[in-house]
Amino acid sequence: MCGIVGVVGQEPAAPVLMEGLKRLEYRGYDSAGVATLVNGSIDRRRAEGKLLNLQALLDQAPLPGDIGIGHTRWATHGVPNEVNAHPHVTGKVALVHNGIIENYRELREELIPLGYEFETETDTEAVAQLITRYMDDGNSPVEATAQALGRLEGAFALAIIFAGEHDLMIGARRGSPLVVGWGEGAMYLGSDALALASVTDRVSYLDEGDWVVLSQGDASVRNAAGDIVEPEIKITALTGALVGKGNHRHYMLKEIYEQPTVIGETLNTFFNPASRTIQLPDLPFDLSAVSKVTIVACGTSFLAGQVARYWFERVAGINVEIDIASEFRYRGASMPDGGLAIFISQSGETADTLAALRYARDQGNHTLAVVNVAESTMAREADALLQTHAGPEIGVASTKAFTCQLVTLACLVIATARVRGTIDHEEEAHLSAAIAEVPARAAEVLNHDEMLQELAHELAEARDILYIGRAAAFPIALEGALKLKEISYIHAEGFAAGELKHGPIALIDEDVPVIVIAPSDDVFDKTASNMEEVIARGARVVFLSDDEGITRLGDMAAASIQLPSVDPVVAPILYAIPVQLLAYHVAVIKGTDVDQPRNLAKSVTVE
Repeated sequence: MCGIVGVVGQEPAAPVLMEGLKRLEYRGYDSAGVATLVNGSIDRRRAEGKLLNLQALLDQAPLPGDIGIGHTRWATHGVPNEVNAHPHVTGKVALVHNGIIENYRELREELIPLGYEFETETDTEAVAQLITRYMDDGNSPVEATAQALGRLEGAFALAIIFAGEHDLMIGARRGSPLVVGWGEGAMYLGSDALALASVTDRVSYLDEGDWVVLSQGDASVRNAAGDIVEPEIKITALTGALVGKGNHRHYMLKEIYEQPTVIGETLNTFFNPASRTIQLPDLPFDLSAVSKVTIVACGTSFLAGQVARYWFERVAGINVEIDIASEFRYRGASMPDGGLAIFISQSGETADTLAALRYARDQGNHTLAVVNVAESTMAREADALLQTHAGPEIGVASTKAFTCQLVTLACLVIATARVRGTIDHEEEAHLSAAIAEVPARAAEVLNHDEMLQELAHELAEARDILYIGRAAAFPIALEGALKLKEISYIHAEGFAAGELKHGPIALIDEDVPVIVIAPSDDVFDKTASNMEEVIARGARVVFLSDDEGITRLGDMAAASIQLPSVDPVVAPILYAIPVQLLAYHVAVIKGTDVDQPRNLAKSVTVE
């Protein structure tokens, strides 16, 4: 969601802040701002819209100062405009915030009768005014902040500077990530290490409830109880160079085309080519003794979990429950002892998924995180980590992270099936070989890009589009519809093909294209029947299948895309790619902001 950057040093702060904010653009935002101290006084610049608007403002009215904070805002409380943009300031405090302050109304009602005036509709301003109130009572900035933190309810990451204090910045986190960067004669704060990669590769990740007092040369970290703790400094592998688009028009297209490479890199961490087997890192629990698997995630990661559910149940023979993270813990689910709870997230910071992880841990389940960021909160709090190696994903609509999640989950399923004895050595070798082929087959799928681009012109005229599939192709239908909705703003729905007759078939007419996802598997004939049903009602069908499927049914479809013939277990990974490309090309034709679609954020760190 929102992005935070802070610097306390000896060089001009504004250029460092803007560089960090550019690195956080991928998170999604609708306004931005920076604030510094100029001769002891707080000064700021804010702008609605993209960072280039803020940069234009800084070009007209430069902002000096060697200490400052910056922010990209994704609106939660209050409309996205300059007034509600961060930083929020009083005469004594400037503050930026990621998260939601749940008791902000109570704080406002307490402070307004005392003479504190509010200018915005945001929850964040209540924090700035509360700290100011405690400073007005005679407390130091550190004491006032400590008192204010004890009053806040909700989730937050904060970066705070104070009038007259050129060598003091305070950061705090509860439920939202915050990173400390260690520089030479300077210290930094950031929402993630990528924001700070241009200035330092030495970082410390604040733990839940931690807050930190920064000066030019040091950081003092305190836990929620106020005790000083020693921060662990890690060297991040992130490069200082900005992630570029290469020769591609958008980050999303670049990331789609990176999939053969990053799938291979992810696979290389699990696949042993010498023995043709899957080898997981040492886990602190026995997969053969797991009584039940629970998968929890949000959005595209949830759909990766849906595919994994089919794999676990059909290949490993283990019962799986899957739930959307924002619903899971509110059901009060009973989780049996010895169960394994798997949490899937690109960022490893998704608020709902992190809360679900903590719930499962408290229920006595083993916890396993499948995330792209090894230093993330989920990765640190889970009992075990399986890291995807997708690299930084800048486009808001997930592509390469999704397929890397699928590869990682497939490897986990194969390893689980082996230790549970549901597959023998011959079948393990077969499945391992099948997944080892995926990078090369993914490259073949990309060869259909030109044809998919041509199809997109017709789909772009539609008001509604349906996607259908069965078994593990059903979640890919859901993912195709989600991608199209996210970036083209065309209404799209994914359905289990067998459910068409239970209502959705009423939507079918000649104006509703239907994308049929049908690899040659044991449910192909059933999907074929459903395809014939929609064709009989005038639907224009785009048929995604392999050579066998297209030989049988391709002449019935308005258009067919032939994908490689692979084992049905790994087919969902490959079939994800053409639905990504279709969504991308439709969005380009529609003229939308492909990489930063409206109302969406890359990392959802608030509930």
